[in-house]
Amino acid sequence: MAIDTNVLEQELRNFIGTERYYRLRRDLLVTDGVKHLAEQAECFWLLDLYWSHLLGIDHIANPFTVLKMTVQKSAAYVVIEDGNDNVLAQQFVEYTDFPLASIMLYGCWAEQEWVVMLTSEY
Repeated sequence: MAIDTNVLEQELRNFIGTERYYRLRRDLLVTDGVKHLAEQAECFWLLDLYWSHLLGIDHIANPFTVLKMTVQKSAAYVVIEDGNDNVLAQQFVEYTDFPLASIMLYGCWAEQEWVVMLTSEY
């Protein structure tokens, strides 16, 4: 069953904080909104992609990161920035069925782990 992108976008706008954090990796937590996105859009792969690049980012120099993904014709371009438009990592994804045209996530270092959230949850 195809996901209704309008419904998903509306649902994501409703997340303005989190009640619980979910551990996906030893050093990666996600919020309620990101978990909802991953489940509804079936995009846990995107969180793995983000996490794999976060491993190479100095969290002391860059405790805040922004993932920006744009999708066009079933391919995606992912850029991870420092919040000031400085590119820290980037990756081309040859194929994706991600339902939205774009998504932006924030990653914040929280002493021992990264916390990934929707922009509305920041």
